[in-house]
Amino acid sequence: MPILETQNLSKIYPGAHDVIALNQVNLSLNKGEFVAIVGDSGSGKSTLLHMLSGVDQPTEGRVFIQDVDITALKENDLAVFRRRNIGIIYQFFNLIPNLTVERNILLPLLLDQRKPHPEYFKEILETLGIQDKLNRFPKQLSGGEQQRVAIARSLITRPAVILADEPTGNLDRRNTEEIISLFRLINRSFQATIVLITHDEKVALSCQRVMTMVDGHLEVTS
Repeated sequence: MPILETQNLSKIYPGAHDVIALNQVNLSLNKGEFVAIVGDSGSGKSTLLHMLSGVDQPTEGRVFIQDVDITALKENDLAVFRRRNIGIIYQFFNLIPNLTVERNILLPLLLDQRKPHPEYFKEILETLGIQDKLNRFPKQLSGGEQQRVAIARSLITRPAVILADEPTGNLDRRNTEEIISLFRLINRSFQATIVLITHDEKVALSCQRVMTMVDGHLEVTS
């Protein structure tokens, strides 16, 4: 059974001339897959990510994560489901500046009043090489270190799927290569299911599969 699936997913922005951002997108991913979605600006790839994360609602179609139709959930239920089952990584990190690295990582659990599993938390920190950064604040970290913290935060709830929106777009080439190596390691070590949106062909080719968004349609290219 797929861990993530969309059925005839469409998004239309009405206006004098309707804009079809997504057009009957069907996507199916099994646990542990590492997939890149590429496309030109305006092709629909970011819109698709917003649908998969539950941040926006489709005009038509459904999104299933672990067999749960997230498009049918009420707002509060969706917020809880998203926090517990979907890890999101952004280009600009989205860390909270007045929280320490440790609290930024644990934030999804703190919001649920849960504590981390000590060994799992330790494994994440060691895998990402940030075990000595826990008491620092985001402004005391480099861009690459901040992205590592964002990745750790996305892993802390053991999510069903990790969605990464241009995660290397704000990094130089050296840090980009390091972060992509970490994504591959996380994919292997944690059997993480990852969907990565990128405009960087080299980044895309490091994934197991590459899909292309063209005018709202999703095409498998490799």
